Amino acid sequence: MIYDLVLLHPPTVYDFRKEMLFTGPISDVVPSSPVFEMYPIGLTSIGDYLERFGLKVKIINIANRMLLDPKFDVEKKIRNIKARAFGIDLHWLPHAHGSVELAKIVKKYHPGTPVLFGGLSSTYFHEELIEYPWIDFVVRGDTTEKLILMLLNKLEKGDGTGFADIPNLTWKRDHQYFYNEITYVPDSLDEFNLPGYRYIIGSVFKYFNLLDPLPYKGWIQYPNTAILTSKGCSYNCLICGGSKDAYEMNCNRKKLVMRSPKKMLEDIALIQRFTRAPIFLLNDIRQGGKKYVDEFLDGLAKMKLKNELVFELFNYADEKFFARLNKAIPKFSIELTLESADEEIRKYNGKLPCTNAKVIEMLQFALKHNCSKIDLFFMTGIPNQTYASAMRNVDFCEIIHKECNESTRISYFVAPLSPFLDPGSPAFEHPEKYGYKKFCHKLEDFREAMKQPSWKNMLSYETNSMTREEIVAATYDSALRLNEFKWIYNIITKDVHDEVEMKIKKSVEFLKRHDELALLPAEEQKQELGLIKEEVDKINRHSICGENELKWEVKKLFANFPSLTYIGLELLIKDVIKDIKCKLGKIDRNKVMVTSSSTVRK
Repeated sequence: MIYDLVLLHPPTVYDFRKEMLFTGPISDVVPSSPVFEMYPIGLTSIGDYLERFGLKVKIINIANRMLLDPKFDVEKKIRNIKARAFGIDLHWLPHAHGSVELAKIVKKYHPGTPVLFGGLSSTYFHEELIEYPWIDFVVRGDTTEKLILMLLNKLEKGDGTGFADIPNLTWKRDHQYFYNEITYVPDSLDEFNLPGYRYIIGSVFKYFNLLDPLPYKGWIQYPNTAILTSKGCSYNCLICGGSKDAYEMNCNRKKLVMRSPKKMLEDIALIQRFTRAPIFLLNDIRQGGKKYVDEFLDGLAKMKLKNELVFELFNYADEKFFARLNKAIPKFSIELTLESADEEIRKYNGKLPCTNAKVIEMLQFALKHNCSKIDLFFMTGIPNQTYASAMRNVDFCEIIHKECNESTRISYFVAPLSPFLDPGSPAFEHPEKYGYKKFCHKLEDFREAMKQPSWKNMLSYETNSMTREEIVAATYDSALRLNEFKWIYNIITKDVHDEVEMKIKKSVEFLKRHDELALLPAEEQKQELGLIKEEVDKINRHSICGENELKWEVKKLFANFPSLTYIGLELLIKDVIKDIKCKLGKIDRNKVMVTSSSTVRK
């Protein structure tokens, strides 16, 4: 089969299976592993949108295939693909190395096939990316479905007139580089499915492959799902690459745009057909305003909701909000990123800038109104935070726990701001102003940083209060104290406590050993690192918290295969009808147009 577009998700470092990489805690509080194999949901939206017009689009999660099978041959897989174009995501910056290396492999076996890059990090570093000989286009901005369709149409016609009429596009011709202005910034998201679960399920049956599009390792056993509620942000946290300023500078998005409650309710109805696992609502729905929240919750109240919903909260919520959730939803949980126990630090950074008393009050309201689980996240490496301040986070956890009647429904986590300071964030753009020293400036700096054997040396920054070494020490010391606190108060079992303690102490030993090896000649250093790789790999995951601490309890973990099959067959029938309509000219992909842009030549 010849695909119109094959979307590839890279690992962080290629090939991580051979390199000794002590990534430590950088992925401990996200579902995926240190390889960050969970691809951005935008890939599914792109596939979903393009296939509406009769195109054949396939997602291959290269990172996950490599994780699932140590012998998986990436080059053989890519060599055997027949495609008119390849797309590679560079959305999260830790993929800076793997994405570009994957592009090299694609060009090695398909030198005449266009390679597209996209994502927030691709948008930020588009001028550097386009200079690589194995990258032909960078599609910029936060919503690229229509732009990619326009680009594929243009490539198919091969009229040789260039690509100046496609907004947001970076491209090259005859060793010259062109940067079309970002003028396409849609103020509605409702024509896009974020994520496109129908597309994912349909592609499994359409292309007879279950493994390629799996979101992350273990998804079949624990199929968490998520819905993107908005793009842009109304908050301006200093260290966030998704902040208000970052979106405006990077994507020309000057205001927040929310998906309609109607679309989100449709997504929830579909998801609960194939899984009972929790559904995460990404971003705070309250950014849409009271009317928006009321419409969404009224719709949920009318549904026969079977899944737990998990809400992100960016600021204080009063008792009325939690009472409203409890009335509309059979089971809900919340996630709060407090970052710091110090009120002044939170206020300075912009994250939950309310008092500690208000934080505790909010948690008490949530528990009172039957919130099932509360995840609280603290962070090391934020502006103005000292080692002592980082350690006070654990003291605050104990205060919260006692004030909330020692409820075991609250889970506590600490993690470093790592490995990189987000490009586009206020702190990245103005480091001296906000108390940072940057070690990485250009894309190649980040690519080199990701290859460092230890996460301490991957860190792209220091703060005005802590060096890299102090950030690492604050992370492990506070994690040890937090681990002890959890065990004392029966939040975790003794087995979990002992395993986490062992991993943290081993991690500290590895860092010390790595510092010693750094004094050796390069070749000897490489050999010694290779000898400890297997031992390092064993503690690279869940090194500062228990493996199951982030999981939600569900009665049925596995995806519902009969339901998935039914949905897949249903979608296949619709796909056949759609293909007939395309052949009859009733669906014309060439009619999709957006605002054109001017071109600036370098």
